[in-house]
Amino acid sequence: MTDHPADLGLLALVAHARHVASEDREAFATAAEAVAADPRAILLRTCHRVELYVADEATVNHRPLELPEFPAGGHRLEGVAAARHVFTVAAGLDSVVVGEDQILHQLRECLSDRHVPGAERCPVQIGSPNRHATGLHPTLERLFQIALHLGRETRSWREGPPRSLADVALDRLMPATGSLLGRRVLVVGAGRMARLAALSASRQGAHVLVSNRSSDRAAALAFDVNGEPQAFGPDAPLPDVDAVVVAIGAMWPLSPAARSALISGTLPILDLSSPPAIDPAVRAQLDARYTSVDDLARSPQDVLRARLRRRFERVLDDAESSFTQWVATRSSVPAIQALSDRAETRRLEELDRLFRRLDLADHQRELVEQMSHRLVAGLLHDPLVTLREDATGDLERAARTLFSL
Repeated sequence: MTDHPADLGLLALVAHARHVASEDREAFATAAEAVAADPRAILLRTCHRVELYVADEATVNHRPLELPEFPAGGHRLEGVAAARHVFTVAAGLDSVVVGEDQILHQLRECLSDRHVPGAERCPVQIGSPNRHATGLHPTLERLFQIALHLGRETRSWREGPPRSLADVALDRLMPATGSLLGRRVLVVGAGRMARLAALSASRQGAHVLVSNRSSDRAAALAFDVNGEPQAFGPDAPLPDVDAVVVAIGAMWPLSPAARSALISGTLPILDLSSPPAIDPAVRAQLDARYTSVDDLARSPQDVLRARLRRRFERVLDDAESSFTQWVATRSSVPAIQALSDRAETRRLEELDRLFRRLDLADHQRELVEQMSHRLVAGLLHDPLVTLREDATGDLERAARTLFSL
């Protein structure tokens, strides 16, 4: 890490659905999981993105991180560009639905997963063979905290009801189904995305049928949307529906009859799973009736009004400045500590020399000690404050030279 404030010791490897296929993103995510156990790394993984952030300034014990192979189409961002990217993601500007809430929730989960009670939030024993280190490097901790604050602020600007990726997905059904009012929609899955899709379909007047590996979860979601649960598994029939939404973490097990009905019918299929839950052979035969999560990622983004766009840019600029200032001042902390230690050592030496020459009562010794504390603290106050505000590193280098630190 150099002394230039733009060199933040930060790296981001970004694989987004606009440029990297789902299967390749998942392979990258799997490889990145081992790296993400290190305090110097954190992994953000959603249906549309896999992003590995690395604080590369600290190769403790000279052991650099072994980064996973990066997929074609991904982007490597360094320094300010990496920080700006995570702020843009937190603001919801990198999402299909600008300002959608899911990405902010995922960022919050990503950070909270690294916070183990009692764990140090810094690179502790990074050079040890323990691959399951807890905590998080301070640079990443600060980066994500600023991003979350920015995300909460920008969500407060929202003028209408929030929209999710599930809402955009259901819009893709309209050419085939028309209005969803009175239509029957099968939702396969009961996780977060499946729930969003089921709630959105229900709000639009559809009758929702829910199928999931866990019958209890299927029943619970069906109850929440005033729908009905359906059987799941390789023997389950395909119910009589007008559209299918799949959002599960594995291949959808289809009976031969259900598979045939999907292929020969006219049902539109939304596959919100990553990787896809529909068999490749079936996907090929569905052709235009099949919409993947990657297809949704390539949908046109919301267009912001010019005034709102400028407001977003201002808050992004502020977040970037705050982070770069923090990184710059953090680099002066060792010099501040060294100067404080040097002054305290010299103070104690002088007191010891004085007390050996003078026979003072205990209360007199206390008065002299208090005076020496105030004297040193008063002399160091302004220099230490100035060092903490040093954004270029010039003053830190000067202090090391002047005081032989």
